[in-house]
Amino acid sequence: MATNKDKTVYVCSNCGYDSPKWSGKCPSCGQWNTFVEQTVKAVPAAAAVRRSASAAGSGNAAQRPCRLSEIETGSEPRIAMNDGELDRVLGGGLVRGSLVLLGGEPGIGKSTLILQTVMRLGGMNILYVSGEESARQIKMRAERLAGQDADSKDISIDNEGLMILCETSLENIYEHIRQTSPELVIIDSIQTISSEYVDSSAGSITQIRECAASLLKYAKESGTPVILIGHITKEGSIAGPKILEHIVDTVIQFEGDQHYLYRILRPIKNRFGSTGELGIYEMRQNGLRQVSNPSELLLSDSHQGMSGVAIASTLEGVRSFLIEVQALVSTAVYGTPQRSAIGYDVKRMNMLLAVLEKRVGFKLGQKDVFLNIAGGIRVNDPAIDLAVITAILSSNLDVAVDRTIAMAGEVGLSGEIRPVSRIEQRISEAQKLGFGQIIIPKNNMHGLDKSKYNIEIIPVQKVEEAFRNIFG
Repeated sequence: MATNKDKTVYVCSNCGYDSPKWSGKCPSCGQWNTFVEQTVKAVPAAAAVRRSASAAGSGNAAQRPCRLSEIETGSEPRIAMNDGELDRVLGGGLVRGSLVLLGGEPGIGKSTLILQTVMRLGGMNILYVSGEESARQIKMRAERLAGQDADSKDISIDNEGLMILCETSLENIYEHIRQTSPELVIIDSIQTISSEYVDSSAGSITQIRECAASLLKYAKESGTPVILIGHITKEGSIAGPKILEHIVDTVIQFEGDQHYLYRILRPIKNRFGSTGELGIYEMRQNGLRQVSNPSELLLSDSHQGMSGVAIASTLEGVRSFLIEVQALVSTAVYGTPQRSAIGYDVKRMNMLLAVLEKRVGFKLGQKDVFLNIAGGIRVNDPAIDLAVITAILSSNLDVAVDRTIAMAGEVGLSGEIRPVSRIEQRISEAQKLGFGQIIIPKNNMHGLDKSKYNIEIIPVQKVEEAFRNIFG
């Protein structure tokens, strides 16, 4: 009788592609010298790990093909997380049976965000699995989050449904799941979890892939949502094989600079909602505070009378807010002028500089141009083009822009101001924050009822026309 034997495979550390022999270049991702030797046990790892998931779940593994017309549809039942920012990013709440991956840099606040969220969920049976911290460390963090802050009154340390498990073995986790029957499972983090059926260390390509696939099977068969917390590499991508992002239903990136107070929750992939949403938090000593009005963080009154500052109305998903665009134009010290932008596309800034020179007549070829979106937020909305060129021209002329003027408009290569989407929402936001005027594209005036607004609306068609209204 033939006996099974352990075998050796070579796995690409970049994309997870496996091959029976070593190769210098990965045929899947094209990277060189990324194959790592790994030993696979005789017991099929994937089958063994998935059997554990099936045992923990309550679903029936036997499935039959069915016609499309026989499938019943309806709205996906969602779990409200009692966090307006997180619910918005998820598309209205956490879908039952979904697998969510939350990634971010070390120390950015991923564990803090999830812990304070589940502490708000009273009446739910939640299993929080930590492979990085001890139960004592988690308790100390929970006590800090339940501090005497106005925004922390709903965070209770006496949540009887929240169970903490410090474990890294996937098989032991499934055993505790069978005993506790949780309604929500948190894995912090997926890189620390390992299965005894996979002969490699925790955090390796094979371990992450098999453990994530096993947890996906458990989530779909039992209907229990699972949230995975993942690390990211120095390049900014989630650590592990790229297949990890394909396995999960939702990928959320937790961004921000540790030197700033704000944190941004941005969906990269969402099978149950939009990827255009944005959640903003403010980091405090006792946790993360939801920022329902982002403009309060992105606008300041300290630039009154200073040149190189313009206010733009932008959109992220369904949310509108105003941002501060800052520019600095100075004479180039070296032979080649510098072009630098933080929070904005440098190539698009260079295009707008060419428009200023060709269509308006301002020569900036021998000057350094620096652009910054205040607060460090990154914006991809083309509607801030008008504010960008206004801030650049303001710095070049050393003339301040009126603090009560907001603007929205995309700039074309011929110098025209192109229409932007959802102009009513942008105007309402500027009016709510007390701005006296807003400059918008002329083509956005079609069907717009000006009588509904108490703010002066100035339509413009060309860049020169906008500059005449701003600088006189």
